[in-house]
Amino acid sequence: MKKLLVIITFLIATLTSVHAEEVTFTVDAPSAVVMGETFRLSYTVNTHNAKNFRVGNIADFDILSGPNQSSSMRSSNINGVRSTVKTLTFTCILRPKREGTFTIPAATITAEGEQMTSKELTVKVLPPDQRGSQSQQSASQQSRGAVTSQSGKISNDDLFIVATVNKKKVYEQEAILLTYKIYTTVNLTNVSGKVPDLKGFHTQEVEMPKGNREFELEHYKGRNYRTIVWSQYVLFPQQSGQLEIPSITFEGTVAQRVQNYDPFEAFFNGGSSYVNVQKEIRTPKLTIDVSPLPSGKPASYYGGVGSFNISSSISTTELKENEAVTLKLVISGTGNMKLIKTPEVKFPADFEVYDPKVDNKFTLKTSGLSGNKVIEYLAIPRHGGTYTIPPVEFSYFDVKSGTYKTLATPEYTLNVAKGSGSSSSAPVGYVSKEELRLLGQDIRYIHLGDAKFYEKGQYLYGTTGYWLWYIIPFAAFVLVIIVYRKQAVENANIAKQKTKKAGKVATRRLKVAKQKMQQKDKAGFYDEVLKALWGYLSDKLSMPVSELSKENIAAKLAECQVPDELIRECASLIGDCEFARYAPTLSGYADETVYDKVATLMNRLENAIKR
Repeated sequence: MKKLLVIITFLIATLTSVHAEEVTFTVDAPSAVVMGETFRLSYTVNTHNAKNFRVGNIADFDILSGPNQSSSMRSSNINGVRSTVKTLTFTCILRPKREGTFTIPAATITAEGEQMTSKELTVKVLPPDQRGSQSQQSASQQSRGAVTSQSGKISNDDLFIVATVNKKKVYEQEAILLTYKIYTTVNLTNVSGKVPDLKGFHTQEVEMPKGNREFELEHYKGRNYRTIVWSQYVLFPQQSGQLEIPSITFEGTVAQRVQNYDPFEAFFNGGSSYVNVQKEIRTPKLTIDVSPLPSGKPASYYGGVGSFNISSSISTTELKENEAVTLKLVISGTGNMKLIKTPEVKFPADFEVYDPKVDNKFTLKTSGLSGNKVIEYLAIPRHGGTYTIPPVEFSYFDVKSGTYKTLATPEYTLNVAKGSGSSSSAPVGYVSKEELRLLGQDIRYIHLGDAKFYEKGQYLYGTTGYWLWYIIPFAAFVLVIIVYRKQAVENANIAKQKTKKAGKVATRRLKVAKQKMQQKDKAGFYDEVLKALWGYLSDKLSMPVSELSKENIAAKLAECQVPDELIRECASLIGDCEFARYAPTLSGYADETVYDKVATLMNRLENAIKR
């Protein structure tokens, strides 16, 4: 009784652990056959519970046999999970009636109580090989995976590679598909070679399908070959004129059968053995006629050639001064996406604009790069008011019509409200552009009031005081000249002293920044860091604060023989500090990291600046 319970339990566990797969109905046949030869057409369903199999009306082929039914079952146990695969296969042996391309209609079957239909197949019937039946049989055998029995020298007609392009007359930057295809009637086991740098082209290699790729049968110049695409490249010509794709040499390895006369080896090897034969394969060169782009390029042309579209979005249109706003542009389409320049956005004058962030999301296809280029602009308004961001125009050259096309994004109106404490949030040395516009109005009219006149000799004229008014200014003028000349001599030493003390002054400012950091005052911390950094550069480089900018600082550091890497690091750190100060919600920087970077940068500049 116990044994019976164990057996029943085992059977229940086995049945419940069987993995049920989705029922499928597939069809398989070669994509190309030779006229007069037979081939196999197979239909497979992955269940034994199937009936009522019906083949479609195959009018272009003679059915020599079938449909013949066969079944199989395969079980596996992986990690304690048992699975069983059952299949039914229906096979027909066909022979084509004539040359051409024909469609084998779909078949039907009832599997697991459900009516199922297979896919249609297209089969190309090739003419017989002009070299004769022996060559024809060899190519046919190799197309089915058999090994050729040829021996002797491998001719250039038995193995070669053809280089083709999808078009030979193009415009600059227009995509060209370059294909290297292998043709063989011998048992080719390996091909090695490398495409050289193509002068005048920007080259992108097309990723070929992974895994074992199969040869296909193709009729080429009177013979039937096994063919396979070895590699493909998308080329973008960078200049006009006659551009050349040079001839390339490949090395092919062929497994060739040789007759074996040793009786002992013939017994085990079937009377023959195989040797590897090396064959040099050389492709012919190609010439591409590249036309220049037509004249009359729009001002908004950024190098795009192909077919594109542009869209835009903005993070908000209602904000306060010194708050960040993000404008996103998306360029999508197909063409030379990688070579398109970033479009220009004309922000209002009082906006602080950062360098755009570009994210390329495209894939390489045979027609070019397809996908989109996402461009994000970060801008910060410094004053309240109503501002307009005008439409962004994007022009490209359409290769289909041979003309330039211009697209535009919508216009955005931003309402910027006054922010509390905005006067204290301006950077050190920052002068608003509205204040700059008032510089032309700083000369006012002289105010004319009531004037009182005196007769000669009644007030000051001729008195001692009158002459003192001449003598004292003259003496003061002479004294100023003397002092000024002395000051001019000592001025160089004063500037040198100020330069030497720049590091100490900046260190005292950094101590204040550290106190702000410990007090968790993020805004105050970045305020002090910027004051320390700008003040240090102003003293060290003897530059007024009002003239400090990234460009002026970079030029001055270059004059002081500071390495380019340190100059770029200084500009990047200034940008990071400004970004973190004026857009705190978007910043991902840690205060301690910024503090250490600024201190380290000042120490390195102390050692690098040569005065």
